[in-house]
Amino acid sequence: MAEHKKAPLDWEKVKERLREADGALFRQQSASGIKSILKKRAASFAASQKDELESGGIQAVVFTLAAERFAFESAYLKEVCPASEIVPVPCTPPFVLGIMSLRGEVISIIDLRKFFELPDRGISDMNRLLVLSSASMSFGVLADTVEGVKAIKTGELKKLPTLSGVREDYLAGVSPCGITVLDAGKLLADRSIIIYDTAEQA
Repeated sequence: MAEHKKAPLDWEKVKERLREADGALFRQQSASGIKSILKKRAASFAASQKDELESGGIQAVVFTLAAERFAFESAYLKEVCPASEIVPVPCTPPFVLGIMSLRGEVISIIDLRKFFELPDRGISDMNRLLVLSSASMSFGVLADTVEGVKAIKTGELKKLPTLSGVREDYLAGVSPCGITVLDAGKLLADRSIIIYDTAEQA
């Protein structure tokens, strides 16, 4: 009876398969681990935001103008959209950039840099509009960038004694991290911002 000879074992192929199996297992564990870490971070962030709100805080949308950080309470924010196709209107105050149509609704566009005496950098495709809204009024506010939503404790806001006039009127306070929180409710209640009334009175 002829002796059956076994083929020699290719150790290089065995090692390669082991490396592939180890790599696949590592990738699976890594993806699972990353997902778990992200979930924990999200839960921790949500809990911290909830704690701050329950201790007398607001959810605020943080944005920048001329490298300074501002915020509006998110309850007044209708949406964020690109700053495009703004049509200038004659006989309006300097802070009114113009009007634009937002899904059939004509809204005024306000430049807060005129209020706060910030450098005027013009408008580019990178600018965003924060559309604020109440039961009786809506308008857009120009922003250089929008950072996102942050919980801010209202009890920690401080007034700036150096501000006066219109800047003080619309200022809710400055947070410990340097965010200037603006009073969106007062802005929306100011009838002089309505562009049609302003144009008729000019």
